[in-house]
Amino acid sequence: MPKSALIAFLTLSTAMTAPAFAQEAPAAPAASAPAATTPADPAAPAEAAPAATAMTPEQIAAFNTAVTDFTAGQSAQQSGDNATAITKYEAAIPAIKTAVESDPSKMDNVNFLANALYANAAAYGAMGQLDKTIALYGESLPYWRKVVEAKPTDAASRNILAGILIQMGNQKLGAQDKAGSAPLYSEALTLARKSVAENATDNVSKNILLSALIGASQSTSDTALQAEAVEMSKKMLADGSVDATNKPSAQALTGAPQAG
Repeated sequence: MPKSALIAFLTLSTAMTAPAFAQEAPAAPAASAPAATTPADPAAPAEAAPAATAMTPEQIAAFNTAVTDFTAGQSAQQSGDNATAITKYEAAIPAIKTAVESDPSKMDNVNFLANALYANAAAYGAMGQLDKTIALYGESLPYWRKVVEAKPTDAASRNILAGILIQMGNQKLGAQDKAGSAPLYSEALTLARKSVAENATDNVSKNILLSALIGASQSTSDTALQAEAVEMSKKMLADGSVDATNKPSAQALTGAPQAG
């Protein structure tokens, strides 16, 4: 069977929200820099966290406008107007980046930037511009990793990160870059296994794990992964929990008849 038949692209919900509140008015005090710490071993000093810097009144105003633009982009995207959504997201993203650069420790803004880049990627994907989608996924990766690290119990963010990794792995696998796809699938597998371990009945998490297994089984010669992908495909086809995205690949892996 052609390997291309097994490449499944995962679609995740793009319903997100802006931060609960925008930056304070210009007169508000800037966040203080992290307190300095003395390393336990002077020979191996700990790397200091980046110090927060005060945003200018103009930057704060731009951030507040970005919240409005992002919200408008969400409304446009949910109504199917992806072109307008892209315009709004791309107007919002520079000011959100500035806020993150000003204080990388402020996770609300890191999460906001991760969401804005992800939503913009989804809008481009809906318009068939896959190259832009993959580029934005790559740009969002370090921010999603920070979000997941900061919120280890947040399964939704963990699943979004796993889905992005799978999509990027699929793109590389489709270009016959197995070496490039393998670490992306491996990272996604770790995340997806955690989500399924926490909630074994959640079909979204199960399908993310199946997507990662399908990709990983093609990017390496690991027979255990290949067997696991086949076994999980069989189970999910049998109980009807496989989603429409994974179903053709699961059927191809198991030799199950496909609907004509």
